[in-house]
Amino acid sequence: MSGLVDVLLIAAVAVLVIVRQFRASRVDTDRRWWVLPGVLAVVALREPGLLDAHHHLASALVLGAELIVGVALGAGWAWTTRIWVEPDGAVWSKSTKASVIVWITGIGLRVGLFGLGALVGVHRNSSALLLALASTLLVRSGILIWRASELHGASAHGPAYRDRLPRAAWKEPV
Repeated sequence: MSGLVDVLLIAAVAVLVIVRQFRASRVDTDRRWWVLPGVLAVVALREPGLLDAHHHLASALVLGAELIVGVALGAGWAWTTRIWVEPDGAVWSKSTKASVIVWITGIGLRVGLFGLGALVGVHRNSSALLLALASTLLVRSGILIWRASELHGASAHGPAYRDRLPRAAWKEPV
């Protein structure tokens, strides 16, 4: 793919994911939550030039740092997402204001890594950013599904202490 198409694809996926996460959405633990990150990773790995041909070590280090930032961003995003169980047993999630801070920090770190790579002369392809986005989405989805299954599992075992127990009828003194 050309660089412009890659940038548009990355921007479209990021906007779609971010907008969807700041609305309350039902968490379905049976879904194939790994498909979108998997597709993004395959697209990124298919592209030639993931590593700079003239600076193998430096580009590998920058790519590794980019992936670490992606994993950290995904974990931070997942842990700052509010999840809850509705009375019907459905698990819902919604990103919070803390999630915005995580995103801003992640974007700042990625811009810094891009600048560092440019400073040492590493030519970066958009495949690295696409691969980092895939790692972010994979980690975030995995942690969120795990958290949701823990919540859903806790409510599936039965009521908590004194929940839904019949209350004793009030007796009038005679």
